Amino acid sequence: MTTKTQESRALAALGHDARLAIFRLLVRKGHDGLRVGEIGQLLDLAPSTLAHHLAALVDAGLVVQEKQGREVFNKANFPAMDHLVSFLTAECCEGLPAAAKEDAA
Repeated sequence: MTTKTQESRALAALGHDARLAIFRLLVRKGHDGLRVGEIGQLLDLAPSTLAHHLAALVDAGLVVQEKQGREVFNKANFPAMDHLVSFLTAECCEGLPAAAKEDAA
């Protein structure tokens, strides 16, 4: 998969309100992540709906799932998030005069 395709898939996954809310919740939770049931309770999502949205985030590479016993923990993929932010800001202020670049920083 090309880099451009990875970014497009990540942005498409985040383009849905429920998936964006799930991802932001996992980012706030940090490296510990959350169990599937906890996400559903905190965001008031039905299990089948949550499973669908988590699958899309996992497929886009934004969430990693780790099985611990019978529980599945979901964690934000911070390197993928950092890569996406870098992709979005890589050409920030290109073509602007130096003074405008300094103001944007």
